[in-house]
Amino acid sequence: MTETTAGSLVPEVDRLVIRFAGDSGDGMQLAGERFTTASALFGNDLSTLPEYPAEIRAPAGTLAGVSAFQVHISDHDIFTPGDAPHVLVAMNPAALKAELGTLIDGGTVIVNIDTFVERNLVKAGYEHDPLEGDDLAAYRVIRVPMTSLTKEACKDLGVKTRDAERSKNFFALGLLSWMYSRPVEPTLEWIDAKFKGRDLIIAANRTAFNAGHAFGETAELSDHQVIVRPAKMPAGTYTNINGNTALAWGLVAAGHLSGLPIFLGSYPITPASDILHELSKHKQFNVVTFQAEDEIAAIGSALGAAYGGHLGVTTTSGPGLALKGETMGLAISLELPLIIVNIQRGGPSTGLPTKTEAADLLMAMYGRHGESPMPVIAARTPADCFDQAIEAARIAIKYRTPVILLSDGYLANSSEPWLLPNVEDLEPIPVEFASGFNKVDEKGEEVFWPYLRDENMARPWAVPGTPDLMHRIGGLEKEDGSGNVSYDGANHAHMMALRAERIARIQVPDAEVSGDADADLLLIGWGSTWGAIAAAVRRVRRSGRKVAHVHLTHLNPMPANLGEVLSGFSRILVPEMNLGQLVRLLRDEFLVDAQPVAKVTGQPFTPAELQQVILSELGDDT
Repeated sequence: MTETTAGSLVPEVDRLVIRFAGDSGDGMQLAGERFTTASALFGNDLSTLPEYPAEIRAPAGTLAGVSAFQVHISDHDIFTPGDAPHVLVAMNPAALKAELGTLIDGGTVIVNIDTFVERNLVKAGYEHDPLEGDDLAAYRVIRVPMTSLTKEACKDLGVKTRDAERSKNFFALGLLSWMYSRPVEPTLEWIDAKFKGRDLIIAANRTAFNAGHAFGETAELSDHQVIVRPAKMPAGTYTNINGNTALAWGLVAAGHLSGLPIFLGSYPITPASDILHELSKHKQFNVVTFQAEDEIAAIGSALGAAYGGHLGVTTTSGPGLALKGETMGLAISLELPLIIVNIQRGGPSTGLPTKTEAADLLMAMYGRHGESPMPVIAARTPADCFDQAIEAARIAIKYRTPVILLSDGYLANSSEPWLLPNVEDLEPIPVEFASGFNKVDEKGEEVFWPYLRDENMARPWAVPGTPDLMHRIGGLEKEDGSGNVSYDGANHAHMMALRAERIARIQVPDAEVSGDADADLLLIGWGSTWGAIAAAVRRVRRSGRKVAHVHLTHLNPMPANLGEVLSGFSRILVPEMNLGQLVRLLRDEFLVDAQPVAKVTGQPFTPAELQQVILSELGDDT
């Protein structure tokens, strides 16, 4: 943290990490999101990490029901939600017990003391009141009766006591806004817009927010007050965006760039459901959304739409991807463009629906029967989900293939500032439908061959109803060229080789080395590990040690130069939110001694974790 700026009334810090925590009904996600939005409008760079309860319907006041939201704001570019928070807002004993261990030594704890009653202490597993002993001696503690102050502030509004109590999250938000010099107008305007027509709720939330803001000054908390100045960022129009929203907007953009209508067939599943919800708002952009009864119907409808000349999309999470496997095989056989979005979550089966993981890579690569090669790409940041959605569409359309786009729960729900692109600057995606005969048969008659390939080995895309372009559809093996059903073994072998070659020949960007190209140690990652790896590498290099970083967005096919890049390093570490899936692919493809750095706790990597791994590998454990 920086020293107080000369002449400034409020001390300045270069960054701040705050963690809101309470019951799932305490509005911590909302408070965190509003603080984030105010910070974005103020001009900070930022990154967020929403933490949903382990059990969605856990009893109030229990550890399993704790909901948290971490936000990292700064006056410079940052890549992650931060290592450990500087400030913890604990709305009840369970939140304090569950989250105190994340706080930095000497950090600030803001507690709602009204909730520290015997019943809540017992549910949280406390044998005594932590506010009365030495449990918090290592921290700066601000005790605030948030519930009672909120009810007192709202008592003359005519609001029911219970409804007034629900506004305590806005009291907390008001207090934090004062302590950390956040603008108040965006929050007040949002309250007015969000609850338009519900005057009592507007009045209660506004009053609670203003009461919290005033409390900071009246309680003489000025020694806790700091400010994070705006970051220097490229000029333009920004919005705060999470990964799921960015992905949905990327699909809309892909429809615009290709001129194709978008069809989404989806079954709601955590944490992918928000893509369906977001796309359903954009019918004006020629988007059709279909909420199917199950995962199989969802992808079946999307594949049918692709056959009909739409950009077909289906969204899911891990278990749903497994259910879609047969229809993905059909899409591979039919060689039709289709985008399969997988927002990865923790564990096999139902697993950990609200926790993040990135353990579906091998399923994306190989999780279908038969030889079923498909392109696989992965987003690296929330904003990058927009770009990778367009890239998935580009590949699908150009090469007539289904494409798997991987994201995860961390990217889906976390957010960052995003510079809105100029649509005119985005590269168009050309589409050409078959319009007539393309072959002369042995009788000298013009015919249509549905598997006659172009320079990209892509077959014609013939929209049903186009005169004379009738062809067979279905999963039985096709004869190359004619598309007739074929049981000939030699043709089957030929078609499998063609499908594999078509995917292998897809043009993807070369791998780029960041950091020290002459280092001995390389970290290679994919997906959402980018931020933590990049931040850790930057910290280590600033300490004078050499280390390099390569990040993969294209996983099948991989960059053509990747083998050459890997050969330039004697040691390779692969941080992944699984037990070592990319490691297996790299060892198999390039015969390198890559070593895994695994994390499967339902949490993303932190820069501090990877910084320690790098230093240990370099022989410096300090």
